[in-house]
Amino acid sequence: MAHNDRAILHDLAERYLEVCRRDVQQERRDLWRRHNSLVRTRPLIYVRAFAWPEMPEAQCRCEDPFYRAYENRFRHDLFWDAFDDDSVFEPWVSVTAACVMPPEGPWGLPVKWVAGDDPRGAKRIVPVIVEPQDAERMVAPHHRVDEDETERRVAKLHDAIGDLIPIDVDRAPAYRTWEADISTRLALMRGIELYMLDIMERPEWLRGILAFMRDGILRTHEEAEAAGDWGLSAHRNQAMPYAEELDDPAPNVRPVRRDRLWYFCASQETTLLGPDQFDEFMLEYQRSIMAPFGLVAYGCCEDLTLKIDVLRAIPNLRRIAVSPMADVPRCAEQIGEDYVLSYRPSPSDMVGYDFDPDRIRRILRRDLEACRGCHVDITLKDVETVQGDPERVRRWVQITRDVIEGVGLS
Repeated sequence: MAHNDRAILHDLAERYLEVCRRDVQQERRDLWRRHNSLVRTRPLIYVRAFAWPEMPEAQCRCEDPFYRAYENRFRHDLFWDAFDDDSVFEPWVSVTAACVMPPEGPWGLPVKWVAGDDPRGAKRIVPVIVEPQDAERMVAPHHRVDEDETERRVAKLHDAIGDLIPIDVDRAPAYRTWEADISTRLALMRGIELYMLDIMERPEWLRGILAFMRDGILRTHEEAEAAGDWGLSAHRNQAMPYAEELDDPAPNVRPVRRDRLWYFCASQETTLLGPDQFDEFMLEYQRSIMAPFGLVAYGCCEDLTLKIDVLRAIPNLRRIAVSPMADVPRCAEQIGEDYVLSYRPSPSDMVGYDFDPDRIRRILRRDLEACRGCHVDITLKDVETVQGDPERVRRWVQITRDVIEGVGLS
């Protein structure tokens, strides 16, 4: 390893640990633990994205690509900490185990795109399941870890900073979060248009595909549990994964059963389905995947306004996303005090373009008033640009805190 790479990582890791050791981290853990257990707290603020590539601090200097990835992670989190939101920074760094997957893609089929000239622009999916028989080439997944490659990764990171910070090995299965998102992966292979037509033209065939994917994801989760590979660093809930009912996140604590963990699930591609079709052609298959986990967070960018009633059939549901496209008052009325309402204002309105504090205050006041009585937190996510302004998100957090206090929810 280049001596310079080690020096860079060592310096960043030391600075990161200073952040992790501050008393405020435990205060935030306590807040999230209570909040996610439906105990009344002030609305918590979670900055999930902030146009990191636009920031000067995102420039990395490590020569080795492996170390550059961790350098980027440290720089990203150090910049994030400066916003003073309610995010928790954990005093360890995780190495993802090398899970063995089909080389063509998670389901044995490639993902094909047609891209434009703008590297950050839109892409068009080219379906690889064109005829129904094409789905017969899908591969049933299993949970297997390449131990040699995993050991190599851990040893390499340990050689750089293992004397300074604990190194967690996340051995949980690859088929979780987006790799376990049935609608995302099916849309990438089939295309959203064909998927929508399948509901009308070949529903039984579609149900077979959905069941195949559900069973494959479940198999990897069960195999990982049997192998003792689920650990307390595998919590996922698109927020801070604390709750009084569950064990706190921790490094290298294995094995744990899935009922000790948070799980995240979503279905953005079925936004335009009505609640009955959504339940029949997506949620029915996701429920079996979610059921073994302790608590579930559901939803990402999709509008769930008309689907909250069917989401209630998820017995371990705890968090529901209320996206920029959702009707906030209608969602708040339905969610009430039964679940955490994860309010997600439009990043364009908040920080993306023409930064306008008056507009931000107006929108936040309106929506937080509608959420009065709910267990609400505020997530800033999907921020593609802040027009190169490194102070914009920090100012947004300050404004949001002022609005929370002004509305009387603090």
